[in-house]
Amino acid sequence: MSLPKRRFDSLIIGAGGAGLNAALRLSAADARVAVVSKVFPTRSHTVAAQGGVNAALANVLPDDWHWHMFDTVKGSDYLGDQDAIEYMCREAIPTVYELEHAGVPFSRLDNGRIYQRAFGGMSQNFGGDQAARTCAAADRTGHAILHTLYQQNLRARTHFFDEFFAIDLLRDEEGAILGALVLEIETGAPLVIEAKTTLLATGGYGQVFRTTTNAFINTGDGMAMALRAGVPLQDMEFFQFHPTGVAGKGMLITEGARGEGGYLMNVRGERFMERYAPKALDLASRDVVSRAIATEVREGRGCGEEGDHVLLKLDHLGRDVVGRRLPGISEICRTFLGIDPAEEPIPVFPTAHYAMGGIPTDRLGRVVAPARHGPEEVVPGLYAAGECACVSVHGANRLGGNSLLDILVFGRAAGNDIIQFLKEKPNHRPLPDSAVEPALARLARWDRKGEGETVHAVKADLRKLMEDHCGVFRTEAVMAEGVDKLKALRERIDGVRLRDHSQTFNTARIEALELDNLVDVGMATLMSALYRQESRGAHSRVDFPKRDDANWMKHSLYFREGDRMDFKPVRTKPLTVESFPPKERVY
Repeated sequence: MSLPKRRFDSLIIGAGGAGLNAALRLSAADARVAVVSKVFPTRSHTVAAQGGVNAALANVLPDDWHWHMFDTVKGSDYLGDQDAIEYMCREAIPTVYELEHAGVPFSRLDNGRIYQRAFGGMSQNFGGDQAARTCAAADRTGHAILHTLYQQNLRARTHFFDEFFAIDLLRDEEGAILGALVLEIETGAPLVIEAKTTLLATGGYGQVFRTTTNAFINTGDGMAMALRAGVPLQDMEFFQFHPTGVAGKGMLITEGARGEGGYLMNVRGERFMERYAPKALDLASRDVVSRAIATEVREGRGCGEEGDHVLLKLDHLGRDVVGRRLPGISEICRTFLGIDPAEEPIPVFPTAHYAMGGIPTDRLGRVVAPARHGPEEVVPGLYAAGECACVSVHGANRLGGNSLLDILVFGRAAGNDIIQFLKEKPNHRPLPDSAVEPALARLARWDRKGEGETVHAVKADLRKLMEDHCGVFRTEAVMAEGVDKLKALRERIDGVRLRDHSQTFNTARIEALELDNLVDVGMATLMSALYRQESRGAHSRVDFPKRDDANWMKHSLYFREGDRMDFKPVRTKPLTVESFPPKERVY
């Protein structure tokens, strides 16, 4: 089969903040860059980030990047790699100023400096008073950043393949990545994009859970492509449940609402966070607040007719603050709940939000994978950045405001390293015909119509399974049952049949390919959670309630072949400062 081909210096799959920041670096260096996105770039999920991006600018309260680093290490429950965390916190300051100069319309203080709000898990002076570190554009910070980066890429003449779906990576016999096979969604026509380097920036996979803040596009495509290329996924047991999703619906209510002075309340009218985090209260780390809410509901102190949520109060802040600082939240509440948060409390409950785990990389964005029982090596030509990657700066739990920072810092780092790669290796490696065959076989697998189970039915069962068996609280029996059910569900994929393509503009086939990806990343999550016999960060085991540094201060690695698990040590040595040793994590 003769396929059309395009050649570029670098292929970037995903047009969120990580992909666009890398693309901007490359285009500015006169590299030929292709950005493939299955949606129009400004619909990438970065647009949904509300609260802000962390940097120790000290515009509102005293601050220092060392304090930011300490908070991030502590927030990670000491599983984060401290060299990468130091790099991120140091680079945060120039990164935010770079965004400001690019045109991001940050909210301003009266003196003209960038406005910074308080967020959870932040402190001054290594665990002291609350810090204000999150640089915000009202509660639409991701929207402002994404649109700015897209406009700058248009000016730099980055080449966009909008509404193209990446089927699989292409690699040669030596394991080098040579580009990808992509599919034009409108026509169903496949296209080979050859590239000297490929960056995966495909975001998270929250759609594996039934209730999530994530958009429909967040289906773990890049993670699953890496698995099929033989790369393991790291720390997949650590999936963050955001404490304040709209109850029963999942839409995000930013942590910035609590940073502005909002607080949580149970059915008795109690500010219950006093019991769980007496110092930080409602601005404790996200895993702490999520478990507190779940505990309140489980013990019968929930609100509403079903007692299935708690309330977030903002009305005491006044209409001016709510309208000026939280306009997006006000709109969400009016649209989906029919309430005005300046007058009524918001019903909230933890909802699946963010993947701390992903494709293992170093701090330059290069994908690293161990040979079987061998040392860790860089995968030639393959990079990853953003939520699909695991650097690991978030460890077992991400702090609010560090996600936008992660995608920007490591997107830029990947772009800079790719520039150096292209200088050292200016020529394309030969693309053998055999490199395209596995991707074509995957595509051909879904050219099947007729009677059988639907993609929608199997996906619904998958999402319920993950929510039931891998939620906020976990036990070995529940997760082991979930693994067995997921293995059975994986077998059902062969019985899925598509409805008529002509009536759905190829969306049926795209949804089937996404289901493939979700099943793979779901299995990585459940297997990793089953194996880790401790409670750490977002991974809360009822049967192993304590953190176990002696046995589990290590990263998990899931390999798709044989559902195999392996482990590697945490990098506890920073670049230039002293390590932060593990200690009890209290707020």
